[in-house]
Amino acid sequence: MAGYVLKRLVAAVPVVIGLSLIVFAIMAMIPGDTALAILGAYATPENVARLNADLGLDRPLPEQYLAWAGNLLQGDFGRSYALNRPVLDEVGERFSATLVLAGAALVLASALGLLAGVVSAVRQFGWADRIVTFVVLVGISTPSFLLGLVLILLVAVRWRLLPASGMYSVWGGGDLADLLRHLALPALTLAVVAAGIIARLTRAAMLEVLRQDFVRTARAKGLAEGAVIRRHAFRAALVQIIPVIGLQAGFVLGGAVYVETVFQWPGLGAMLVNAVAQRDILLVQGGVLVAAVSYVLVNLLADVAQAALDPRLKA
Repeated sequence: MAGYVLKRLVAAVPVVIGLSLIVFAIMAMIPGDTALAILGAYATPENVARLNADLGLDRPLPEQYLAWAGNLLQGDFGRSYALNRPVLDEVGERFSATLVLAGAALVLASALGLLAGVVSAVRQFGWADRIVTFVVLVGISTPSFLLGLVLILLVAVRWRLLPASGMYSVWGGGDLADLLRHLALPALTLAVVAAGIIARLTRAAMLEVLRQDFVRTARAKGLAEGAVIRRHAFRAALVQIIPVIGLQAGFVLGGAVYVETVFQWPGLGAMLVNAVAQRDILLVQGGVLVAAVSYVLVNLLADVAQAALDPRLKA
């Protein structure tokens, strides 16, 4: 297993390098002058030229990338122009909030998707299968930002069951219960689409496994149907489902941008929206790169978990 993990880590290195190139190139193509955005009313031609020289923006793009990448290797993500603080400090604070939201959403999506998919497969063509299929179709078809607004209108405004925005109450609180109350609506909003995709693919994987000979053999031995599903069919289907959950982690991180904006969640997505508007290039590059590398690591963990369930994949 250690050799497999090492091989996957080595394979992830060029992916991370490619991601850094893409992030840098995208930010370089954004129209506008960064120096003008920073200086504002003080943007005289002399000040703009001086600031471009100080920031290295007057150098060729390959030199700018190499300088930025070299600083990254030393743990220096630069300094945010708009916030006047190290990028790594700001990204670390915001990313911790995003991890709470994305982690809760992924756990919720996985639990709901796996349960719905198994029930739908076991009760194929029955009422449970039809209900699950309908709910999944509606969930996948509903944009996250629209679902979030509907939940705010109904649950927070009309029924007043849960708060509509923020991570903690402004008048106090700050404990785990307060966090969970604020987390419920954005996590559910973010989890719905991912849960639907996981449910559909879980159903397909379970139907395929339930037709296998080893499942029929387990039933012939006299095992209860519940034991056959839990111990044999579901375990075998997980080999196909785990990579899907890993891919949905990327969707959840990407969808957090919209959900955090709707619910005013102080995470990485909301930070990136403000940073792009202010042309805070280093902050955007640092935030996007951290999110992208996190996605790579999550998929690496999914590959390792899949290999642990099916040793044939280590070859």
